[in-house]
Amino acid sequence: MSNAYRDERLLAKREATQLSRPVREARNLARKLGLDPYPVNYWVVDHEEMNHLIAYDGFQRRYPHWRWGMKYDRQRKRDQHGLGKAFEIVNNDDPANAFLQESNSLADQKAVITHVEAHADFFRNNEWYRLYADRGEEGPAAAAMLSRHADAIEEYMEDPEIPRDDVERFIDAVSCLEDTIDQYRPLSGDPDDGSGGGPSGDGVSGGDESDGAEDGRREEFADLEISTEVREAVFDEEWLDAESEGTPSEPRRDVLGYLLARGKQYDEDEGKAVERPEWQTDVLSMLREEAYYFAPQKMTKVANEGWASYWESLMMADEQFAGTDEFLTYADHMSRVLASPGLNPYKLGRELWEYVENRTNRREVLERLLRVEGVTWRNFEETVDLGYVRDLLEPDETVANVGFETLDRLDPDDPRVDAPALEAARRTRDGGISPDDEEAVDADRYPWKLLTYEGLAERHYSLVKPHNYGVLERVSRSQLERRARYLFDDERYGSIEEAIADVPYSAGWDRLFEVRESHNDVTFIDEFLTQEFVDEYDYFTYEYSRTAQEYRVASTDAADVKKKLLLRFTNFGKPTIAVYDGNFDNAGELLLGHQYNGVAIDEQQARATLERVFRLWGRPVNLATIRVEYDDREIEVARRRSQEPEGTEVGVRIRYDGDEFEEHELDDDLFDQLAANDVDYDTKPDDWLA
Repeated sequence: MSNAYRDERLLAKREATQLSRPVREARNLARKLGLDPYPVNYWVVDHEEMNHLIAYDGFQRRYPHWRWGMKYDRQRKRDQHGLGKAFEIVNNDDPANAFLQESNSLADQKAVITHVEAHADFFRNNEWYRLYADRGEEGPAAAAMLSRHADAIEEYMEDPEIPRDDVERFIDAVSCLEDTIDQYRPLSGDPDDGSGGGPSGDGVSGGDESDGAEDGRREEFADLEISTEVREAVFDEEWLDAESEGTPSEPRRDVLGYLLARGKQYDEDEGKAVERPEWQTDVLSMLREEAYYFAPQKMTKVANEGWASYWESLMMADEQFAGTDEFLTYADHMSRVLASPGLNPYKLGRELWEYVENRTNRREVLERLLRVEGVTWRNFEETVDLGYVRDLLEPDETVANVGFETLDRLDPDDPRVDAPALEAARRTRDGGISPDDEEAVDADRYPWKLLTYEGLAERHYSLVKPHNYGVLERVSRSQLERRARYLFDDERYGSIEEAIADVPYSAGWDRLFEVRESHNDVTFIDEFLTQEFVDEYDYFTYEYSRTAQEYRVASTDAADVKKKLLLRFTNFGKPTIAVYDGNFDNAGELLLGHQYNGVAIDEQQARATLERVFRLWGRPVNLATIRVEYDDREIEVARRRSQEPEGTEVGVRIRYDGDEFEEHELDDDLFDQLAANDVDYDTKPDDWLA
C-alpha cells in the first residue's frame, strides 16, 4: 500500500469519525420534525467505490453482467469531466445504507445526511414501497435478496453445462423488458393471474405454474358454490375457452409475469418451441422480482427527491443545522442541485411540497377569517388587512428565539416545549451536566431540541416566510365563495385576533405527511399541479414544430403542463405494453399491444425488443401499435400556413418469427382498444424510445 493511499484512507477514517455526531443529531432532528425513517447505516467511500455503487444501483453486490460495467464507465466519465458530482447514494432497505463520498466538505456531508434521513422516511412510509416490503418480512431486505440473486446467477454463469454466453443473452432479453411489469400491484401470488408473482431466488420452476394455467379455469369455477344459471351467465364458454388457451380476458400489464408462467424456448434443432431449462425460469423470476423492488423508486422520483430536498433545506438552512461557517458552502450545494437543467425532479418536487403546505395553511387561515363576525366572502378584501393577519401569524417569541438566554422563560407545561430537553439544557447551563456528555443539550447550537413537533411547526410556519408573502393574497373572490359554502354559521369568532389565535400551525406539515403516505408521481402531479402553481413557478409546455423544425413554447395552461408531465411519468415514462393474446391467431403466438397515448413508439427499437421477447416466448411474437403518418403535401401546406400537420393514425401489427419481420394491418377492434381518446399532442421523441 502506497503512503499516499494510506494517508487518504486515514483522512477518510477521521472524517467518518467527525460525522458520528451530525448523524446522531440529524436523526434526532428528523424525528422531532415528525419524520419516521428506517435506521440508516452511513459509509464513507472514495470516488471509485462511489462509481461502483452507482453502477450497482446503490448496492455492493449484483449479479454478474456487462451492463454494470457500462454504467460504471459512464458514471466515471461524468465524474472525471465534471458533468455531475455524486454527493451520496442511499438504498431502500431496512436498515437503509447511505454512502457518502469522502471528498465532500463537512457542509456537504451534513446536507446529504439530512437528505438521506428524509429519503429513509419516504421509503418506510410511502404505500408504493410497501407493495414490495409488506410481504410478512420486517422490511424490504433488499441487500440480502440481491445478494442471493447474485450468488445464484453466478453459479449458472460458472456451470460448465450452461454456456456463459447463453446466460448473458438471456439476461439481456429480460433486462430489455424490466419495466413491463404491473407496478400498481404487489409482488405476490401466481404470476399468471394478473396480480404480480411470487419472489424467487430459490430455484423456482415455472413448469408447474404454466401447466396449471394450461389446464384452464374450468376446474377453478367448478369448485365455486354457484348455480349453473349464474355460472353460464357470468362465465360464458367463449371466455372460458380464451382463458384456457392463454388469452387474457383483459390486457395484462405484467408482461414479465406472463412470460414467466407461459414462456418457452425455441429449439433450432427441433424447429419448435420446447420447455425452457430450469435455470432460465429461475433467472427470469429473480430479475422480475428485482424489477418490482426498483419500481417504486422510479414511480416516485419527483415526490421522493422533492420530499428529501424540502426537509434537507428546512434542517440545514431554517434550523441552522449548517454552522455559520458552513452555510455558504451549503447554499452553493443546494443551488447546484436545484439549478440542474431539464426536468429537475428535485426542484419540481420541492416546489410541489411547498405548494401543498402553503395551500393547506392558507385554507386554515381563510376558513377562520370567514367565520369572523361581519366578514363575508363579498366584503373580505375591504374588511381584512392581510398584512396585519401575517403579523398575527408570526411565531411567538417563545419558539422563535430559543437559546440559553431564554431557558428561564420557557414553560415545561407548554405543549410546544420539550420538558425533559428543557431540564437537561438548564442543567447543562448550570454545570450539572458536562457539555461533552451525550445527555447535554446545547440550547444555542441545537435550539430545536427544546421544542416539540407543535413548537417546531409554529417556528417554521410557512405563510410568514418572506418568499411566501403573496400566498394569502393569491385567492380570488370565487375561491372565497366556494370556501364559504362549506362553513357552518354557528362557528363564529368575535374578532380577527381571536380567529388567528385558533389557527393550527401544524396543519401544513400534517397534510404533507398524509400526502407522503399515499402518492406516487402521477397522482402527486395530477392532484396538486394547478393553474396557480403553474403561474407561480413559471411552468410551460413545449412541442416540436415540424414546419419550423425546432422546439417551441406551446402553452402555459395547467391542463397542458399536467398532461405533458403525466406522459413523462406514467409507466416510468416509457411506452405501456400489455399482453393482449397468448394464443394469437390460434397458433400459440404472443400478441403484445402498445397502449397508444398520442405518442408513437420508436419502431426500430420496438423491433429490437421483439427479438428479445421471442427469446423468452419461443414462438412468433406480435406487437400491435399505432403510428402517425404525414403526407409531404400536408406538411408543406401546414408550413405555409404556420400550422402543424395533423397526420393520420394508422394501426399496424409487427410480427417476428425468429428470422424475419412482417407488417400487417391492424383490425378495427384492436385499433379501438389501443387508441388514445383525448391525448393528441407531441412530446420530445427521445423520451419515448422503447
